[in-house]
Amino acid sequence: MHSGQKISQIKNLLSIAIIVTFLSACKNSSTYRSFISPEVGQNVSSGSEFEVKILFGKEKKVDSVVYVIDTVKVASKTDTTVIKLKTEGLKLGSHLLTAKIYGEGDPEELTANINILAAKAPITYTYKIVKTLPHDTSSYVEGLEYHDGFFYESAGDYGHSSLRKVEPSTGKVLQFTPVDKKYFAEGITVIGDKIIQLTYQEKTGFVYDKATLRKISEFSYTTGREGWGLAFDGQKVLNTDGSNTIFFLDPNKYNKIGSIDVYDNKGPIEKLNELEFIDGKIYSNVYTTNTILIINPENGAVEGKIDLTGIFPLDYFKTDYEKGNNVLNGIAWDSKGKRLFVTGKKWPKIFEIKLVEIPTK
Repeated sequence: MHSGQKISQIKNLLSIAIIVTFLSACKNSSTYRSFISPEVGQNVSSGSEFEVKILFGKEKKVDSVVYVIDTVKVASKTDTTVIKLKTEGLKLGSHLLTAKIYGEGDPEELTANINILAAKAPITYTYKIVKTLPHDTSSYVEGLEYHDGFFYESAGDYGHSSLRKVEPSTGKVLQFTPVDKKYFAEGITVIGDKIIQLTYQEKTGFVYDKATLRKISEFSYTTGREGWGLAFDGQKVLNTDGSNTIFFLDPNKYNKIGSIDVYDNKGPIEKLNELEFIDGKIYSNVYTTNTILIINPENGAVEGKIDLTGIFPLDYFKTDYEKGNNVLNGIAWDSKGKRLFVTGKKWPKIFEIKLVEIPTK
């Protein structure tokens, strides 16, 4: 047993020696080239510049270097000096940086990647409760909309999913369309005289007549890894799948036509869920948290964060399972009255709130 350990130790030492020798040989050879900066996965603020420095080797001649971000040529040099590249116009998220080196022999390519983050920290908000409205506690809220004086609500969970039209002042369910028990209903949005509803993992969406809540058609949903939130900005459908991506869907065919990745000044924000489009900005709750984000729809930058901690008492739900599942997950906007409503899964209340900016220190 001890002998085996010694043999293993010798093998490990030999492996280390071989690796060190190989790396040393590479660094001393004329063909060894690599990025010194940026480091792989380096974070860069949107709108700023970043340094590009390359180890070119000692002997091999370099005639020119072409720099490419993703597929777009951004710079070229006829020497090997350090350069700075701009991030202006780049979407937030990961981008591939390629250096194409021309000189003796065949051209060589080096690659690295950078992450573009939001240029500044988001504005932070708390809230003021304006009004408290009753809400049916049987509704595991996955989508909430306010149109023409009524709430339209998608309730989820297998065997309990439905689409509802609700009277705000009483919480009374005026119209109710059950969803087949094999589906878990998710987000909804209103497009003209239609209501669109997603399902969780069934890769299916439903189209309803808004006036009657009668299902009129189905469609295949293959854009996200799962179906989560929906909203409509007047031109395209906004869609989440629990990642940090907001997809853009065609309002008639429901296929993907674009996307943005959501970042603040520190990194990506995952678990984007229920959506609402309010005065030109995307509002999204972050699943299992008390946070609603205010997102720039052009580039995915988080411009605001709303902290709704304390709006609903944690001791209402008794078990850890209930507390972990019956979370904030409903955002609705009255565009005419300029009123913002929020609720959660199986909450007994819908809250009308006003945002209160928290001054920076």
